[in-house]
Amino acid sequence: MVYTATIAADESVPRLAIQAYPPGPADGTARSVTIDLHGDTATIETQAGPQRLATRAGAFPYLNLSFALLEQAVRRARRLGSGAVELPLFIGGQTIPGTVRTMAGDTVAVTVGGTELRAVVDAAGRVMAASVPAQGVIVRRNGSAATPPAAAKPDYSAPAGAPYSTEEVSLAGPGGTLAGTLTLPRARAGRIPAVVTITGSGPQDRDEAIPGVSGYRPMRQIADTLARRGIAVLRLDDRGVGASTGSFATATSEDFAADIEAAVRWLRARAEIDPDRIALLGHSEGGLIAPLVAARDPRLRAIVLMAGPAQTGREIIEFQQRYLVEHDPALTPQRRDSVLAAARVALDSLARSNAWMRFFLSYDPLVTARKVRTPVLILQGATDRQVTAAQAEALAAAFRAGGNRGVTVRVFPDRNHLFLADPSGDPRGYAALPSHRIDAEVLGTLADWLAARLK
Repeated sequence: MVYTATIAADESVPRLAIQAYPPGPADGTARSVTIDLHGDTATIETQAGPQRLATRAGAFPYLNLSFALLEQAVRRARRLGSGAVELPLFIGGQTIPGTVRTMAGDTVAVTVGGTELRAVVDAAGRVMAASVPAQGVIVRRNGSAATPPAAAKPDYSAPAGAPYSTEEVSLAGPGGTLAGTLTLPRARAGRIPAVVTITGSGPQDRDEAIPGVSGYRPMRQIADTLARRGIAVLRLDDRGVGASTGSFATATSEDFAADIEAAVRWLRARAEIDPDRIALLGHSEGGLIAPLVAARDPRLRAIVLMAGPAQTGREIIEFQQRYLVEHDPALTPQRRDSVLAAARVALDSLARSNAWMRFFLSYDPLVTARKVRTPVLILQGATDRQVTAAQAEALAAAFRAGGNRGVTVRVFPDRNHLFLADPSGDPRGYAALPSHRIDAEVLGTLADWLAARLK
């Protein structure tokens, strides 16, 4: 990727031109995108033509992990004021909240959605060193001896007055050390049931916090809810993420399933845990992984699938691409066809070099579902535009076709893929939703079901 930023006298960036070269042998071809920001409108120019998106006045264009643009954002914020300066960021077609906060000495903290970056800067605002702990990234300017500043560590502790404790744990996984948090109810008689949570796609920490959706920590909410019902919860950083070691980039869903199998074995060896009362709870890709584990481990007591897919990855991604293109008013029908055709070519190209994508595109969840006899709860949001609501019943039918008599389905009106209240469900609107917390109806449903089956 090559990009060129036009820098105005006030340190803003009114234009960002990007050339993205596809993976594979270099042949000189690139896909070009130009972003022009004027007032509250962003004009995106591609080979398919222009499109206009609403943004916030003063928005700053940003690319994930671009430290040159991070440096420019710091300079822009210094022009706007001191202390904590709000700087809305235009990323991937949406505007998300951003803040640049000057700290002691030469350190600044930049918050991008829910992710914090910390940097050491010189008097001119140049980034000498920076780190993104949530993504395992450290950057130093050539010739600089500056040490990247440590960011505030995520808080995985129990809230004050909670009827449970939390323990930081690590266990041996097939790809490295898996780190996580074990939540244990304080009041317990004998060995207790436990749940292992499984996060969705992409590099996720144990809470499944999503950059740009500030405050969304679903696995923390679930652990809190279940611990108050007497159920222990183990939630883990993905391999290669947070405190876990190993390589995320080379892993497939099968590899993540092997990590969960290691977590189950570890739990069964804990003195506090009843080895025959263990369940899995997976969201999105986690809802694909849980049946993979359950098909090989009939000793599991139950599984919960939140927005678990019933289609191949190719069908899911092509639907997602089609939804975004068809809901873009700036694209004519002819341009939509050309954009989708280019997206299919790019997807196939990515699959040739990315093991996770190659597995995901061809994997059929229904084949595995027919092998699972473990009781299953399928939860789905009716306005989900990433894993469509119809897939819940298709998944249930596959479990039942294999002889599973313990299948329960619950579809929640006006909930999106994240199980947040959202009449639209459009992923581009997640950051602007009034609440980023899962509500009591969803949490109560999964807690009641699990409590009944883990008795």
